[in-house]
Amino acid sequence: MPVAAAINSVVSALPSVRSKTSAIRCSPLLAQAAAKDAPDVFLMMDTSAGGISSEEAAVRFVKSGPNEVGQEKQHGWLWRLLHTLKNPLVILLTILAAISFSTGDTSSGVVMALMVILGVGLRFIQESRADAAAARLKAMISVTATVVRDGQPREIPLRELVPGDLVKLAAGDMIPADVRLMTSKDLFITQASLTGESLPVEKFHATEKATDKSPIELSNLSFLGTSVESGSATAVVLATGKDTYFGSMATSIMQQPAETSFDKGINRFTWLMIQFMLVMVPLVFLINGFTKHDWKEAFFFSLAVAVGLTPEMLPMIVSVGLSKGAIAMSRKKVIVKRLNSIQNFGAMDILCTDKTGTLTMDKVILQRHCDVAQENDDNVLLDAYIISHFQTGLKNVLDRAILDHRDLQSEIARKGYTKMDEIPFDFSRRIMSVVVESGDGFRSIYTKGAPEEVFRRCTQFELQGQTYPMQGVLIADLREEYESLSSDGFRVLAVAYKDVEKREAYSKADENDLILKGYVAFLDPPKETASPAITALVKHGVTVKVLTGDNHLVTRKVCMEVGLKTDVIVVGTEIEAMSDEELADVAEKTTVFARLSPSHKQRIIRALQSRGHVVGFMGDGINDAPALRTADVGVSVDTAVDIAKESADLILLEKSLMVLEEGVIEGRKVFANILKYIRMGASSNFGNMFSVLGASAFLPFVPMEPIQVLTNNLLYDFSQVPIPTDNVDEEQVTRPRPWNIGEIRRFILYIGPLSSIFDYTTYFMMLYLFNCWDPANKNLFQTGWFVESLMTQTLIIHIIRTNKIPFIQSRASWPLVITSAAIMAVGVMIPFSPLAAPLGMTALPTLYWPLLILTLLSYTVLTQLVKMWLIKKFWI
Repeated sequence: MPVAAAINSVVSALPSVRSKTSAIRCSPLLAQAAAKDAPDVFLMMDTSAGGISSEEAAVRFVKSGPNEVGQEKQHGWLWRLLHTLKNPLVILLTILAAISFSTGDTSSGVVMALMVILGVGLRFIQESRADAAAARLKAMISVTATVVRDGQPREIPLRELVPGDLVKLAAGDMIPADVRLMTSKDLFITQASLTGESLPVEKFHATEKATDKSPIELSNLSFLGTSVESGSATAVVLATGKDTYFGSMATSIMQQPAETSFDKGINRFTWLMIQFMLVMVPLVFLINGFTKHDWKEAFFFSLAVAVGLTPEMLPMIVSVGLSKGAIAMSRKKVIVKRLNSIQNFGAMDILCTDKTGTLTMDKVILQRHCDVAQENDDNVLLDAYIISHFQTGLKNVLDRAILDHRDLQSEIARKGYTKMDEIPFDFSRRIMSVVVESGDGFRSIYTKGAPEEVFRRCTQFELQGQTYPMQGVLIADLREEYESLSSDGFRVLAVAYKDVEKREAYSKADENDLILKGYVAFLDPPKETASPAITALVKHGVTVKVLTGDNHLVTRKVCMEVGLKTDVIVVGTEIEAMSDEELADVAEKTTVFARLSPSHKQRIIRALQSRGHVVGFMGDGINDAPALRTADVGVSVDTAVDIAKESADLILLEKSLMVLEEGVIEGRKVFANILKYIRMGASSNFGNMFSVLGASAFLPFVPMEPIQVLTNNLLYDFSQVPIPTDNVDEEQVTRPRPWNIGEIRRFILYIGPLSSIFDYTTYFMMLYLFNCWDPANKNLFQTGWFVESLMTQTLIIHIIRTNKIPFIQSRASWPLVITSAAIMAVGVMIPFSPLAAPLGMTALPTLYWPLLILTLLSYTVLTQLVKMWLIKKFWI
């Protein structure tokens, strides 16, 4: 079975919630087992080379439980619906709707109930579809392990493993639990998904005494979730299920979700509006009750004022905007699992990313083949190709990289090379050799391996076709050359050769007096789109930081190639010594972090969030899952392990990283349009209610009947329905747009009263020009203010929606233009229509209309001037 699929099947059961802890620990048992000899390990685990008996396994299974890291709780549609309803504004609207229905105010109750249904329904449907799409990405297969029980090897389901089991491992197998190696042969383990290391690591069974290394770095231990790249081994199971390193990570991410930047922003805005209501509504009720002496009318009027202050369209505007963004992202092959993440993506000012598999191709390639002076040399490649081509057994990742780099089989056939013998790789020598005879009858031994091991077996080196003795100062120079390749982030193998005499067999003793030919250097290279994507993100105000588990040399090489600063690299051991405050300082200044554990990544993200940053994280490995859940927006890729996809908010289905820039822009467009509604609705409603408060104090009648307030509010809300479709100025997407409740409050306090100025001019126009002091002309006054209020609110949409000069430098979308014009037309026609009488309105005199036009022009100019002043002073 494919290793990646096997790993996915194990990790796909992890719960899909955000993490609030970073307690990821290894059992002390692991370090103890690493320091013991094989017989002592058997004794410690109460087992033997023949494994445990089936009866004993059954007893241990009852005690330890199944070898599972957790079970994802599948929530039904009712739970998802209730989760969607847990929104302060939705709750507020529901309460107001209930009050309206209970007091007989059916029309306003219906309006608010519709807003709740539309907003909640859209989000519920979109997120349900996204969850279903993400679930279809999983590869659900049955995983087994080879275990020795009753002295016989057998295949059993992975979940049935128990501590003390003896397991057999071969190339392609997944490590089924946390294990201590007892025997090993040519064993390489791929643990990129757990640690971030791009290359397989060597593992062997020798005792390793306690050091300052973490258990995951010990060479005789292997962990659930990693896999065997090549070689074979037997191992004793030390820990299963929740007691494994991987299981502790699962435990750390089973907590309640943390609020994201978007959630906090919506909640703060909702409470701001509630604070306004708690002040305004009681005042309106008391003033009207004491001045008009009609407490029933005062109650209904204050209830209408409460509805007017409530931005009841916000849930629908938010849901439609986010759904529109999700649809746009889906066209770019991005699954949006959580709608709020689109806005968070736009608000993001720091993107932290893993290296392996995200910035890089997650595929090791041969990048250099050079002589001892680091000059490219095709003969070095040919010699390395001969070794990899003729060696027996499973080709490791480096052999495959050599063979894939260039097809030289025709060259081998042309020269008539034939394999005569092989000296296999082992961990004590860390080299391997093949003996090859050419078509002209000459035999040579070709050797490749760790540079320091090959180096000490050489007496000569070749350069530009000439051989020279390795002596004196030349040795130091030669060593410096291969060390410079290693320090540049390459995984380096040395290649050497010598001619040998013909005989039946060859041995390790023949691997001496070699001629050093050169080096082959390997790297997991950056994706082609990595550098352009980072440049584009920086251009849009997003700082990119790399958080990887790989070593600092490889990390520096990759980061330099994609254009990131590498002058300072902070490693995990340094982070452990820092306080949260110190880490926050370092995290803001540092671009690259290496040798990180999952908990280190979480701490860095939280440290950045504590400084007010909106932080995204992109990763694809098991070790990335806690960070993905902690970030404000988590991004993963289709090829990621399932725990990473479960943890992510967005899943990229294509390899190109340029979609990150498109996602940021889309998120900023969504937020810009949501902010338009908040600014317009809140400031306009606040201005109207400020006008109501003053009018209630000196008018002998209510300034507008409750039904008129609700109708005005409904028409105005309808004019704003197309806001999610509105055009967004380029300047509004050039920088991150986080929630800023202070900015919103400032906008409300400055722009809101402007409408009140012209409300009061309309009051006095109606009172003095059209004799509305007379209570008999109450309907005329109310009609005049109704029309002026609706016209100014609807027109001002086009002023506030842009930081530019409206209609000239920036134009609204056609749907918004059409609905604005339609609502203004309706406002003009209502006083002359059959609806006038039921709404308590009457026809307006001819003089009213030119004065209204003057009012609209004055209001437009003044609002534009104040808006430009606000932009200049506060850069809103």
